[in-house]
Amino acid sequence: MAWEERNGKILKKGSKMEKVIKGKVWKFGDNIDTDVIIPARYLNTSDPEKLAPHIMEDIDPDFTKKMSRGDIIVAGENFGSGSSREHAPIALKGAGIGAVIAKSFARIFYRNSFNMGLPIFQLPKADQISEGDEVEIDMEKGIIKNLTKGEEYQFSPVPPFMQQLIEAGGLIPYAKKIANV
Repeated sequence: MAWEERNGKILKKGSKMEKVIKGKVWKFGDNIDTDVIIPARYLNTSDPEKLAPHIMEDIDPDFTKKMSRGDIIVAGENFGSGSSREHAPIALKGAGIGAVIAKSFARIFYRNSFNMGLPIFQLPKADQISEGDEVEIDMEKGIIKNLTKGEEYQFSPVPPFMQQLIEAGGLIPYAKKIANV
């Protein structure tokens, strides 16, 4: 039987990704740009495995040693600003980040994330979530539960098409799937 990993979870090959994402929170501030997410000195490749060990290292050199697959990044305003390269969501996904929650996202990062299959969620109340909290995100219902604090936060549910992109692993796998390639 073949198995694959999606968003930090091991699933039977071909099974659907769960619409609920659960993980431990790592907190970052406002204006985290793509060069902070993955420093430009590593952009000589698009290989997720080679990019993954370097995410957030200019803020926290030990970040990837401390985090676990499926963990969730929570940030402030304008997450993913800067370059329009897809390397940032590729690196986050490759490192096993289960999702990113932020008060707001740079528009190109927002679209690139869905195109690369990285779940992201805009939550104006993101500052109410603390580092170390455990959260559960229900994509369909538009609810983030802070299991540590016993709180719930509402966000606009992810449109079905965007959920399909995430489920397929990104735009290219989605296109191959619908073309039966």
